[in-house]
Amino acid sequence: MLTIADFEAAAEVVYRRLAPTPQMAWPLLEAAVGAPVWVKHENHLMTGAFKARGGLVYVDRLLRERPQVSGVVSATRGNHGQSIAHAVRGTGLGCAIVVPHGNSVEKNAAMRAFGAELVEHGRDFDEARERAVAIAAERGWEMVPSFHRDLVAGVGTYAVELLRAVPDLDRVYVPIGLGSGICGLIAARDALGLKTEIVGVVSENAVCYRLSFEAGRPVSTNTAVTFADGMAVRVPSPEAFAIIKAGAAGIVTVSDAAVAEAMRLLYATTHNIAEGAGAAALAALMADRDRLEGRRTAVILSGGNVDRPWYRTVLDGGTPLPG
Repeated sequence: MLTIADFEAAAEVVYRRLAPTPQMAWPLLEAAVGAPVWVKHENHLMTGAFKARGGLVYVDRLLRERPQVSGVVSATRGNHGQSIAHAVRGTGLGCAIVVPHGNSVEKNAAMRAFGAELVEHGRDFDEARERAVAIAAERGWEMVPSFHRDLVAGVGTYAVELLRAVPDLDRVYVPIGLGSGICGLIAARDALGLKTEIVGVVSENAVCYRLSFEAGRPVSTNTAVTFADGMAVRVPSPEAFAIIKAGAAGIVTVSDAAVAEAMRLLYATTHNIAEGAGAAALAALMADRDRLEGRRTAVILSGGNVDRPWYRTVLDGGTPLPG
């Protein structure tokens, strides 16, 4: 388990390149929910998503402990890849990022802008990850996983910021991709000695962590097709699952239509742009709002990297259909 000292060491690395993000209690959103709610604005980071924190911590350790490594490889649907590309920029390390075919055009462009070599392979994240492992072996580069202690320590700094700023929260809703965000939140909650409930959120079309939580063991699925691509995972991380099983109050599912509605609500009440995964926590909170009277809650707006055509569809009242 990570300690406060671990998080503070990670924060020292993160804050060299990034500023802490705000947690805002928006009056219009509170009126819509019917209870006090804070939004943790990870969409305000330079890469547009919380993952930027973890990449900096991982690469910092890599440069110190393994200076002989000449490059890094990873797989992503976008935000993790931006994190790694951003972290290695200016270090002299090579960087190859593998994405599935049909990945977000604008996330791909952002990764290239940070200097990554972009490789398209496979039908989804898990097939892209297999190709990334092969490229790392071919080139002798470091394979950066999407779940690792460094990544959890880095992204968990957002949780320390939130829980120190609002220590009397009753519940926090957080989206689950491969699991670093929710694991960082659980570890920070425990390190601070708080009792805040943490509820994980997954797409009803990408339910591996919900099934795993119910079964008490990792359970994979055959598909994970959702426009909330940050949650489109078929194969859970056993390490992440163990932390989630031990520390989460539960895992709930949300539909793509509910996610789109939450994106519209965030825009109307805060004028912030959320990608699908970034709005999933609010979608789950809205489904629970009749049971939240008198409770203080927060949602993690994990990212705002949504392609313009999809966001146009959302603002027009529709739900994007992933191709």
